[in-house]
Amino acid sequence: MIINTNELYLPVYEALASDVRLRMIELLSHQDMNVKELAQALNLSSAIMTMHVKKLEKAGIITSSLVSGQNGTKKMCKLTTEGIEIVFPQKERTRRRFHEYIVSIGHYSDFVVEPTCGLATTTKVIGMFDEPRYFLDAERVNAKILWFTKGYVEYRTANFILKSEEPTELEISFEISSEAPSANDNWPSDISFFFNGIRLGIWTSPGDFGGSRGKFTPDWWWDEINQYGLYKVLRVNNDGTFIDGHKISDITLEDVDIRSKQWTFRIAVEEDAEHIGGATLFGTGFGNYNQDLVFKLYYEKADV
Repeated sequence: MIINTNELYLPVYEALASDVRLRMIELLSHQDMNVKELAQALNLSSAIMTMHVKKLEKAGIITSSLVSGQNGTKKMCKLTTEGIEIVFPQKERTRRRFHEYIVSIGHYSDFVVEPTCGLATTTKVIGMFDEPRYFLDAERVNAKILWFTKGYVEYRTANFILKSEEPTELEISFEISSEAPSANDNWPSDISFFFNGIRLGIWTSPGDFGGSRGKFTPDWWWDEINQYGLYKVLRVNNDGTFIDGHKISDITLEDVDIRSKQWTFRIAVEEDAEHIGGATLFGTGFGNYNQDLVFKLYYEKADV
């Protein structure tokens, strides 16, 4: 999770401002636990523990879901954030230069998808669920969420880098999860990323998140299905390709022809993936981060 000093992220700061909640994160980093187990481990009542769980859920740090067992239904808690990076405002003289390109979730240029699949605007579902033909519907350009079990969606954007500008890093950020029937926090999916036809690497999504509503998910959206994803930052520079700071391949800027006038970016769940758990993309008006696909190309420019 990458956050800044915007008031939007106050729930995250509030969630971390508690020794109890920090200890909960430590416990959940080892294994999923239900509310009663957490309460016993920290010597608190279940009612107090429920309050702490809600604060961590609101911050997007954990998720919880009801699980049936021999002793009845339990609320299981799962840590879904690998880490938090806080980006402070930078002084103008130290700020890196970049070109920014924002691509709406529905503005894909190519696709091949298999059910379960679908897409929706912020006001309605486009067509019907599990019918790939609606990915060709004229209204698909207004889609702010889409999902599929297997296949890919590909986006195309222009590149306005100048000859006098030297690219140093490509950054692509988006909100994404797996795609399970309804929702399932434990539903791994190997999601591949391609840039200009070059495979950048694979990231395994842990699940398709439900249980609590996304911060920006419309009121009409059903509680039982996809609510939000994880915020991912994909970076390509001269040292390789990284997701959230973790290196996933040795592919560099030179390898992907970063100066080409047009870029393609593909998100895929492939036939031979170990975990075929689908993909869900969240744009503005859905999920927890209220953004579409954001491309930033950082560069250095000689002083004139």
